[in-house]
Amino acid sequence: MKIKAMLGIIMASGLLLATTPAMAKQEGKSLPPGLQKKVAEGRSLPPGWQKKLAVGHHLDRDIYSHGHIIEPIDNYGYVTVEIEDRRLRLLAATLEIIEILH
Repeated sequence: MKIKAMLGIIMASGLLLATTPAMAKQEGKSLPPGLQKKVAEGRSLPPGWQKKLAVGHHLDRDIYSHGHIIEPIDNYGYVTVEIEDRRLRLLAATLEIIEILH
């Protein structure tokens, strides 16, 4: 009986470990290599990147580094950035999109 219980615990922890990296990979997902190269060279981003912007989503750090700060971090931890023709209010610590200004 104890062996079955131990096997159940081992299998459950194995499932937990197997799914954790996949979830972490989703959050820390970066830009594709070609897009990273464009950003590194200072070239403009393709029009499709704007479709990925939505309140509650996290902005890729590569895209964030492509923009410039309009308003520095305030008392609430928000920062306003302009990336090409879009202004975004973000939670500075996580780059979560709080508001799309235009």
